[in-house]
Amino acid sequence: MSSKLKNLSSYNDADVPNAKELKFGIVVSDWNSKITHALYEGCLETLLKHGALEDNIEVIQVPGSFELTAGARMLAQRYSSDAIICLGCVITGETKHNEYINMSVAQGLTNLSIASGRPYVFGLLTPENEQQALDRAGGKYGNKGVEAAVTAIRMADIKKDLGTTKSKIGYS
Repeated sequence: MSSKLKNLSSYNDADVPNAKELKFGIVVSDWNSKITHALYEGCLETLLKHGALEDNIEVIQVPGSFELTAGARMLAQRYSSDAIICLGCVITGETKHNEYINMSVAQGLTNLSIASGRPYVFGLLTPENEQQALDRAGGKYGNKGVEAAVTAIRMADIKKDLGTTKSKIGYS
């Protein structure tokens, strides 16, 4: 669904597990910092709202969105987390750089998730202009950082549940 039709911060609290026992990494891009720091604030507030402990949240900043994937990997090597959230913003410009960066980050985070079995959450805004970015970073369409935090909690909880469930042979 297009974010033009939905507030990104709208979700059912009952669908979000308690995050008290979970650890999170957050990687934030400095590029477009007015926007990315708003995403971070929404993300952090949401993690804490759902029980995450501040001591269980490790945050690093990277220069730009292209560096989110490398930063996420470095953080994962240093810090044992249940999920890593990557927050950035690439605004469409006069060149196709946004397409290359957005696709690289998406593929990089997907590859990290598959290779490690740990959720790497794509919290990258890909707007056409600054106003669209502001609208999605705490403006009229909510905050993508909130959505990324909820996704991280839910995915980390799924990973935890699957790790404690015995696998079955055959069909159930």
